[in-house]
Amino acid sequence: MSYNIDTKCVQSGWNPKNTDPRVLPIIQSTTFKFDSSEDMAKCFDLEESNYFYTRLQNPTNDAVANKIAALEGGVAAMLTSSGQAATFYSIVNICNAGDHVVSSSAVYGGSYNLLAHTMKDLGIEVTFVEPDCSEAELKAAFTPKTKCVFGETLANPALKVLDIEMFAKAAHQHRVPLIVDNTFPTPINCRPIEWGADIVIHSTTKYMDGHATSVGGAVVDSGNFDWQANTDKFPELTTPNTTYHGTIFTETYGKAAYIGKMVTTLMRDLGSIPSPHNSFLLNIGLETLHLRMERHCTNARKVADHLKNNPKVTWIKYPDLTDDDDHQLAKKYLPNGSSGVIIFGVQGGRTGATKFMDSLKLAAVVTHVADCRTCVLHPASTTHRQMNDAELEAAGVKPDLIRFSVGIENVDDIIADIDQALAQV
Repeated sequence: MSYNIDTKCVQSGWNPKNTDPRVLPIIQSTTFKFDSSEDMAKCFDLEESNYFYTRLQNPTNDAVANKIAALEGGVAAMLTSSGQAATFYSIVNICNAGDHVVSSSAVYGGSYNLLAHTMKDLGIEVTFVEPDCSEAELKAAFTPKTKCVFGETLANPALKVLDIEMFAKAAHQHRVPLIVDNTFPTPINCRPIEWGADIVIHSTTKYMDGHATSVGGAVVDSGNFDWQANTDKFPELTTPNTTYHGTIFTETYGKAAYIGKMVTTLMRDLGSIPSPHNSFLLNIGLETLHLRMERHCTNARKVADHLKNNPKVTWIKYPDLTDDDDHQLAKKYLPNGSSGVIIFGVQGGRTGATKFMDSLKLAAVVTHVADCRTCVLHPASTTHRQMNDAELEAAGVKPDLIRFSVGIENVDDIIADIDQALAQV
């Protein structure tokens, strides 16, 4: 049967058979028993697919990965130990030293540092473009060495909405995949694959977990990019792999070749697997994702409307507001709401922002965003602290920017907390 996404949140991933546990079990084991050495050898040769070591595959992890793949409309997915690991793996799975990436400049600070500095140290060059650039400007960023395009559906914290169709069109014209970080909207509010994205990643630490219990990430393969037709660009997927006795991933894994390679090479060599217990907690969060996202968005819209009318708020950005610069893109890609995150500035700049945040009582100042509890952060002095003023401006992070993550508490209590804190500014 084909289920609606609400049902997939609850039911997908774990399909118990007769007398199996109804609730997804935690298979907290590093290893798995075989009857013979020959049976195990077949797994290492990729002749058979069985569990033999949790760094590569684990039943609990795989069940949750399968649920996320179902939610995004992909053919396969892999969990990682963090969102940063998911970002890194998604790119280096198809990029080597000497290759090139085109990326939106409006991305999470950690992702920007990864792309601009760590990737450069590894020999991978990155060209940044404005998320609202023209088609001509986007196409001008490509080089013969470009291997992928990267962007965030809803940028953290700039809240710029990516024109997924335009970026996908440019990527495909240059025979490379589009990788989209869909952390803030989640598949409840946007499914980038339906708009042309080839790979979708998540920091599951945020709304997917929803309770600030477990750091994690996910990479989802749409199965739509034709690696074989572009073998000159992606020989690592389409020609024999010497570390697996000549295995050709597109032949062994078919449409799931991208994830198959990621599991058998990157996870084998680099690790970054989540613990089964963390995946179990993530699954509990996923079961209510559709309910929580609706409440997050409803609350955030009311908070944004309230902030607009406060004279101490100097500016505000929330794509769901009709006068927001990104509202038309939000209507297209995020018709059910963007997320629970709002950004704004208050009188007094950085000093005013600090005074406001320190005066909050219900909302907590934490290095986190997008869980059930209302929280707040000043990115310029925390998550984006390593970026200089020019980089901050390019990423859409103003020095006075307050990132306010609206939770699922009673919205009247959230607004009352904001009002009493603004009164102190």
